[in-house]
Amino acid sequence: MDELLGEFIAETRETLGPLVGEVVAWEAAPGDRARLDAIFRFVHTVKGSCGFLDLPRLERLSHAAEGALAEVREGRRTPDGVLVSAVLAIIDRIGEMVEALDAGEAFPEGGDDALILALEPGQDHPVSTAHAHAHAPAPAAAPAPAVARAAARSIRLPVDLLDRMMGGVSDLVLARNELSRRLRDAGHAGHVDAAFERLSGCIAEMREAITRTRMQRIENLFSALPRMVRDLGHELGKPVSLLVEGEDVELDREMIEMIRDPLTHIVRNAVDHGLESAEERARAGKPATGALRVTARQAGNQILIDIADDGRGVDSDRLVAKAVAAGILTVAEAQALPEARKLSLMFEPGLSTASAVTAISGRGVGMDIVRANIERIGGVVELASRPRVGTRLTLRVPLTLTIIPALTITAGGQDFALPRAAIDEIVRVSPKGARLEHVGDATVAVIRDRRLPVLALGEVLGLGGGDGGHPSTLVVLRPSGGQPFALGVDMVHDHEELVIKPAAPAVMATGLYAGTTLPDSGRPMLLLDPGGIAAVGGVALDIGAVAAPVAEGPVEETIRTLLFRDLDGADRAVRLGMVERIEDVPGDAVRLSGGRVRLAHKGRIIPVLGRDVPTDGRKLRVLMMSDGAAELAYAIAEVTDIVHLGRDIVPTALPGPVAGVVLVDGRQVELLDPHWLFATVLDARAPAERPLCLLLDGADRWTREVLRPLVESAGYRVALEGEADPAEARVIIAGSERAAPDGLPAPVVRLREHPERHGADDRTIYRYDREGLMAALRAGTGA
Repeated sequence: MDELLGEFIAETRETLGPLVGEVVAWEAAPGDRARLDAIFRFVHTVKGSCGFLDLPRLERLSHAAEGALAEVREGRRTPDGVLVSAVLAIIDRIGEMVEALDAGEAFPEGGDDALILALEPGQDHPVSTAHAHAHAPAPAAAPAPAVARAAARSIRLPVDLLDRMMGGVSDLVLARNELSRRLRDAGHAGHVDAAFERLSGCIAEMREAITRTRMQRIENLFSALPRMVRDLGHELGKPVSLLVEGEDVELDREMIEMIRDPLTHIVRNAVDHGLESAEERARAGKPATGALRVTARQAGNQILIDIADDGRGVDSDRLVAKAVAAGILTVAEAQALPEARKLSLMFEPGLSTASAVTAISGRGVGMDIVRANIERIGGVVELASRPRVGTRLTLRVPLTLTIIPALTITAGGQDFALPRAAIDEIVRVSPKGARLEHVGDATVAVIRDRRLPVLALGEVLGLGGGDGGHPSTLVVLRPSGGQPFALGVDMVHDHEELVIKPAAPAVMATGLYAGTTLPDSGRPMLLLDPGGIAAVGGVALDIGAVAAPVAEGPVEETIRTLLFRDLDGADRAVRLGMVERIEDVPGDAVRLSGGRVRLAHKGRIIPVLGRDVPTDGRKLRVLMMSDGAAELAYAIAEVTDIVHLGRDIVPTALPGPVAGVVLVDGRQVELLDPHWLFATVLDARAPAERPLCLLLDGADRWTREVLRPLVESAGYRVALEGEADPAEARVIIAGSERAAPDGLPAPVVRLREHPERHGADDRTIYRYDREGLMAALRAGTGA
């Protein structure tokens, strides 16, 4: 709220100076409608802001001035000197009160009634703020001094100046990338490494500082939602409760403006189409009030905005019927569509499930524009829905518009970039990787029993088909709201953070590109638009026959896993969702410092884990892993495959870098424990220094798979019964009220199965009460 109040004070100050001149000029030319409108907008804006910021005196004064000016605008009143003086007096009073707000001082009471009365028709004498103060009653006692607001150093800058500053930083990033490339090519740049790292750090700090000048709390985007949802609910006769979370997340100001309309459209659709009426909800056994939840959170270099409702869900069969009726799909294609593709039809132009056209929705346009607008800024729209349960739309947008993570590739002898957010995986065409098949005139890739349409990038762009028309590498793309497809390329290079700038209008008009950039190579390249490539290549039109799985049968829930060979030669694996990218880093960037192996990479210092990580200057291949808040590198020898594993994981006996063992083609493969890896580099305490928590009921799956990771994540060493001496334990957790015998050497936390106590004493905690369990642990260890 302090930030909003500061913005209100700054904007009001900025407008007040020239506004007084406008009022005087309006008095000389009463017919000047432009000046009248400018004055009216000012008092109207002040009134709206005061209502939100809970400033009743300012709201009352501005409301009175707004009413008098509205009568003039409607032709029911002619402005004269008395009215102009009264308006000026109120503007002066607004300025005085704003200054008092900024200083944290209490403004004297009284005088407002005289100013408001002077606005009424028929007044003979003009009024001023001094006259109002003179007739104000003296306060009975000196008011208590208000708490002064912290003096904030701030300055208002035009957006185009900020854009120029950001452009300058972007050019610095490009220059640094080119210098890095030249130093690598020179091969004898060891004596300048320290200077270059310092330069990279300075540029990173400058970029961060200037980026922050463009950042704004997403609260400014969410602030209009409660009123909008309330009004829509009243108009449609639907009681709706709105929960908004994550208002403190910050996003680029321009990005906020670009997603304002898509977010508004999604929320309106959720209230209109998603939520049922109170009568329908009663018949379905739901509460009469529909629930709508809008949340924002940061995940790595992306902002995720979720819009979820507990309504009827999306009728995918009705979408398919509409698509068939519109000629988008044939009947045969419609019958073969998987559920995900059926839902994605919501984003097709002209498709709507609305039964009637209303002022709110159902015009047959909208969601396709939402997807196009989000993709235009490098974002992705994800849709999930369950019939009679609800719908969730997720907007994934980059933090800033200018610098985005991308993958550089080659096709037809030219280099291009792909936004990393749209990349699912990268596979090679080989007997052990992906194989190519032909269905009619179309090429299909079979990747782990999944068929995907293939587009050769060189052919789509008119550059030729590469190696005999058969691409050697496939980049699996998942455009937002669309069908996944494989893009055939000649070569994959590296992941980079690229500065994106608009391309020429003629280039953008093709629909294939999202901008232009200059990577480390120094050669300009174009950023590809995955959605545009899919549309031009016809992926979205003829996919029914190739989208079906190779084998029919029950679908087992699997985990996409990256297989690799560790530096010690062992076969290991990690969840693919934890891996941001795979990079080859120069050996001189990896050093043993501060008791840990660390990597200096693109202006950041990143911890490096792995088996026997070399620090002798040899080139190193690493998995760059992120949990959304922190980043680490894991050194490996080579990547061997990407597979889908079941959940039959044999856990290890003790916590460590390996979470368990899985079978892959009959071979035992160790699965890394990302939680342990991140906890190791982020927790400054040595493992032996952490308090020991002993868990009873070690044979229970819930204790091993749920309770143990939870307690470890809270910073404790964990041992199951029989793995450690109970005398060493600082606290003991019993999985049931009967599991812990008396006489144990440490405090015992007993967990019960049901939320109701059923006669249990106050020492037991419901097993799913996370906060209660953490509080009991802290109490038991004295933390």
